[in-house]
Amino acid sequence: MGLDDRGDDGGSFVAVRRISQGLDRTNTCHTASDEVVAGSTAWLGRSLSCVCVQRKAGDSRPSFDLTPAQEDCLQRLQNRLDIAYDGSIPEHQEALRALWKAAFPEEELRDLISEQWKEMGWQGKDPSTDFRGGGFISLENLLYLASNFPKSFQDLLQKQEGERAMWEYPFAVAGVNITFMLIQMLDLEAVKPRTFVGATFLKFLSENESAFDLLYCITFKLMDHKWLAMHASYMDFNAVMKSTRRQLERELLQDGVTRLEDLPSYSLLTR
Repeated sequence: MGLDDRGDDGGSFVAVRRISQGLDRTNTCHTASDEVVAGSTAWLGRSLSCVCVQRKAGDSRPSFDLTPAQEDCLQRLQNRLDIAYDGSIPEHQEALRALWKAAFPEEELRDLISEQWKEMGWQGKDPSTDFRGGGFISLENLLYLASNFPKSFQDLLQKQEGERAMWEYPFAVAGVNITFMLIQMLDLEAVKPRTFVGATFLKFLSENESAFDLLYCITFKLMDHKWLAMHASYMDFNAVMKSTRRQLERELLQDGVTRLEDLPSYSLLTR
């Protein structure tokens, strides 16, 4: 595949041309836009009793109070968000090598800075420059996808499903964009949730400390599903991401969704 630099209103990224198909806290989480999103209020009664919603006088937005356990879970996730990718840290280097091995197990990576990275959809030969938008957690997200849903990981990487465009979205850079989009959608940098979607996610996070990583996997597959349905090409990437976010918000607020595995888009994932 050939690579070309392209830009749009959402910033520059690499379009991939298809040539052929081919802080330490005790863990109380269970292992396993500032807009208020319109949706059914039934979520308040479906096991979200530990998240109390109030409306402050003169403020149209709801205010959500968290339990100490949920505050701890949110803080732990926020600590992950604060970690920037640092190529001088051995653990970060090993994580990057692990990503390469998961993507191309039969091809040896010659160096951490290499033209080979473009095969995965990074903008240049040094992936660390692309992690600035999502931090180290965006690398962790990709590794979680590779480890837990290896078939979906390879399908997304190799663009193996559906009728693909001549100019495809770059896998790796798209992954970083998805991490960033989820952080914004869930308002994760706030002290406590300010949207129904954010409060709903905190409920899931308190029951599964890997909830953010799992939601990332669901979102990546949903984005690719939207890409195919919209017959998108590289100039449509922002529109596809917006459509993906809207559907994800709707699904999170659907009646009967008590865990991320209940989301309709979860069924898109394959192991």
